[in-house]
Amino acid sequence: MIASKLKVGDEIRVVAPSRSLLEVWNNVHQHAMEFWQKEGFYLSYSTHSRELDKYHSSSIGSRIEDLHEAFLDPNVKMIITSLGGFNVNQLLRYLDYELIARNPKIICGYSDITALLNAIYAKTGLVTYHGPHYSTFGFDRENEYTRQAFLSCLTDDAPYVISPSKTASEYYAIQEGNCEGTVIGGNLCTLNLLQGTPYMPDICNKVLFLEDDNIMGKYFSYEFDRNLESLLQIDGADTVKGIVFGRFEESCGMTLERITDIVRNKVPSNIPVAFGVDFGHVFPIATFPIGGTVSITVKKENTKIVVVSH
Repeated sequence: MIASKLKVGDEIRVVAPSRSLLEVWNNVHQHAMEFWQKEGFYLSYSTHSRELDKYHSSSIGSRIEDLHEAFLDPNVKMIITSLGGFNVNQLLRYLDYELIARNPKIICGYSDITALLNAIYAKTGLVTYHGPHYSTFGFDRENEYTRQAFLSCLTDDAPYVISPSKTASEYYAIQEGNCEGTVIGGNLCTLNLLQGTPYMPDICNKVLFLEDDNIMGKYFSYEFDRNLESLLQIDGADTVKGIVFGRFEESCGMTLERITDIVRNKVPSNIPVAFGVDFGHVFPIATFPIGGTVSITVKKENTKIVVVSH
């Protein structure tokens, strides 16, 4: 199930299912508002988006109410998260998935929002979108790449290529090959929170898009290694069609050599694996559909990632 694409003049609802909108710096908030208005969209903010408790968030009830209200409002065509955080999985047991399925809309975000996006897809079949937060466009860091990828995914039905940005310059082939399949993924450690719950999407025959941010300091690569191991121990992981790793913050120390070592002995040698693609906790950020279809060709000379259905 794919929600209707965005059009100029559509209403976009900003929600805060993880950290509060008040956690967004004032200058970032101002620049983000200016960006969305310049693009011709009408912004509205959920009732409780500016609530702030001692955990930098708001109550479960407030966040659930805001999400349900956004899905129910016929004027709202897209729901976008303010920013990430640590606690969106608190909401999953309280969401009305039948309500969401009856009122399909675009919903977009990343980081902690990975849990929400994959849960909605798993429970309803609605394609969700791993892409920028509302606040992302308040930063002037290769904004044009993020903008173009966002608009290609959410305003147009045509297939589009996730090409390397100026920052990435190229994508790296860890294992050559090609495949086409349905995407799941996002932030790896957050996705793993769904294991063993009703909110984990079926991993069989999927293409995994995975990234992570450095909250472990010098132990990041060890944590990433065991998180990937855990994901690939799920029943059906041996049928995964391909893996695409995003770009990592420099502090992660995730070099091509290191990620290759981590992949070795975990991933079947006959599936394509790419590294350094423009999504994750670095700018710029490409948008991709969770539940959509991608075609990937991974070669040493040229790696191509095409979003076919979104």
